Amino acid sequence: MITQNVKNENTCSEVNASFVKAIVDLKISKLLNQCNIRKTSRKLSGEESGEKRTAFEIFQFLLLIAFEGCNLYRFLGSRKQDIACSKSTYHRFLNECHYNWRRFVTKLAARVVSYFDSLTCESRFKAFVLDDSVIGRNRSKAVELLAYIFDHVTGKKIKGFNLLLLGWTDSFSFIPVAFNMLSSAKEEKRINEIREDLDKRTSGYKNRMAAVMKKPDAAIELIRDAIRAGITADCVLMDTWFTNEPFINKVLAEGLHVIGMLKDNKQRYYYGKRLLSLKDLACSCVRFGAPGDYLGSAVVRTRNLQIPVKLVFVRNRNKRSEYIVILSTDCTLSDEEIIRRYGCRWSIECCFKVSKSLLRLGKEFQPVNYDTTVSSTALVFTRFIILEWIRRKNSDEKTICELFFVCCEDVRDMEFSTALKQLLSIFVKGINNGDVVISENTRVELLGWYITQPAFIRVLCSDLMQEAGLIVASTDQKLKQKSTVA
Repeated sequence: MITQNVKNENTCSEVNASFVKAIVDLKISKLLNQCNIRKTSRKLSGEESGEKRTAFEIFQFLLLIAFEGCNLYRFLGSRKQDIACSKSTYHRFLNECHYNWRRFVTKLAARVVSYFDSLTCESRFKAFVLDDSVIGRNRSKAVELLAYIFDHVTGKKIKGFNLLLLGWTDSFSFIPVAFNMLSSAKEEKRINEIREDLDKRTSGYKNRMAAVMKKPDAAIELIRDAIRAGITADCVLMDTWFTNEPFINKVLAEGLHVIGMLKDNKQRYYYGKRLLSLKDLACSCVRFGAPGDYLGSAVVRTRNLQIPVKLVFVRNRNKRSEYIVILSTDCTLSDEEIIRRYGCRWSIECCFKVSKSLLRLGKEFQPVNYDTTVSSTALVFTRFIILEWIRRKNSDEKTICELFFVCCEDVRDMEFSTALKQLLSIFVKGINNGDVVISENTRVELLGWYITQPAFIRVLCSDLMQEAGLIVASTDQKLKQKSTVA
């Protein structure tokens, strides 16, 4: 038991050291200042001595407490409470309506994405990923902007918020870029409204107004915020809820393509001059008897706006007699590439799973104030971004900077002519030494291939012609002996 405790303490200290290094490398203190998160707060327990804690110190403490194995309440009651402030200090910090937490997450994501871009070539596929997840608060009553939200997992309405998240991926890393803790756009579904004493010039009021937007409008605002922050992508990956004609048109207006899954509902598409449903298109394009998961594709146009899209039919692995349909507005992509790119959408589901199960999304704090709901969510996504930063730094060889290029100089690829010459030399020596055993017919075929090669290949192996001549002589002699016997 004691050994296990020591192991946990060592692991915790290693995590803290890695996080502190990442915080310094990413210059998070400057980002906090740029987002107006810069006020100082007096430590109540040391008020007589005049000890103060900056916003950055309080932020760093709240960032690392998730890896201590306890929540804030338990930590303040433990033997480590001397290194912490009072509980009211942290709650005032999280409740501050002037702090722009959503902008902070976007700026931090832009800095990390810019670094990841430097590790890959310009032609590498990069995309935004859009999805939402329900944050339940069933036991709450007085939470600001609490609303009834439909949970697609349970099929029931619950009390809580709808977390709308926009992420960025290069098919190797996933970074949360922007988020919005949505209430309900319908007033009758909101249990509580915005508090009336809030200054309308603050970031907190703007976050509350964004929380009562319709989900498609809020999603477009997240995409615009990411583009304004300097984050680039080729397309937006999304699930069936967002893949509809009006929303696709809005995304195209932002200069991005769309790849998403379609529901088999009443949507109609122009296939030539005919207006067909997905079932009718499947009768024309799908080959259920074909091997593999790819069943067919078709280039069609949407019904109202005449947007050209490519529909790819893929076998449903859960029920092989059915299919799923993937839509792409980039009709120049191959069917296999569309399927591969859409597979990158699953990274946002992993982000939700990790955030809820390990990083305490929606569980670390149970606030009544909406500002704390936003700030605690920003803390969770900041942890996720830093963890992804650490993982990429430890797994990508290009992050060792100059040492990587020195190694590339040492192990650079040899020229094709040199490689071909060495390969033929090894092959001929193997035949002469008996290490490579081949039949007589194969010897003749190989020799015929060698003689018919272009001049530049025969010139490379001019020093091997003598050995090849010996092989020809021995082969001819054996063939003559066989013909004489016959």
